[in-house]
Amino acid sequence: MSNKVPEATLVFWAIKIMATTVGETGADYLAVHVGLGTALTGAMMATLLVVALVAQLRVRKYVPWIYWLTVVLVSVVGTQLTDALTDKLGVSLYASTIAFSLALAVVFALWYRSERTLSIHTIYTTRRELFYWGAVLFTFALGTAAGDLATEALGLGFMIGVVAFSALIALVAAFYYAGVNPVLTFWLAYILTRPLGASFGDLLSQSRTYGGIGLGTINTSLLFLGAITALVIFASAVEQRTVSAPAVREP
Repeated sequence: MSNKVPEATLVFWAIKIMATTVGETGADYLAVHVGLGTALTGAMMATLLVVALVAQLRVRKYVPWIYWLTVVLVSVVGTQLTDALTDKLGVSLYASTIAFSLALAVVFALWYRSERTLSIHTIYTTRRELFYWGAVLFTFALGTAAGDLATEALGLGFMIGVVAFSALIALVAAFYYAGVNPVLTFWLAYILTRPLGASFGDLLSQSRTYGGIGLGTINTSLLFLGAITALVIFASAVEQRTVSAPAVREP
């Protein structure tokens, strides 16, 4: 198998942030506006995630549309995990943030103990890929809990949340360019893009009464799904061109 995870380019981060936004607004739309409820929405999205994940595990290389479909569905399911704990079971956002932080730490510890690396550049075995997707799921759940904690429980609001999480990501990027461990900075940025995307999604979709712009969940979801589709088509074209390019022989 070749590496199953794309390079962390600007296109990668753009799709990642928009996927997290769709996870926030899409889950809210299905659960609240369509009226499916948290439990039914969670069950439906979990089923679709299993199907997408099986397809992702079966392919032998990075296939953009399968990979990013899986990311979007992980985003929705991760959001549903946090929402179910908060809304249905009454677990505080402080407790869920700590719980998901510990769960993610356990996944990373088991992954490193088994493979001696957490790099996304070496996801070329099924076991490593399962560790990778387990980590991705908990980064979404943790990011949702931390984002809601900051914007709602701590009262920062959506706009300040977007600014605050953008500043933290910029700080992580500065550490990366200063030579700090690239694996550590990647995963820190990966975690922080979740609350950034969620705050941005809430800012766009929520009504002005609650501090949002008022686009609504369906309009916001469709807007970002369209943008994700365009970028995935672009990524697919780049991938195809890379694969079909003739090898250059050394002189």
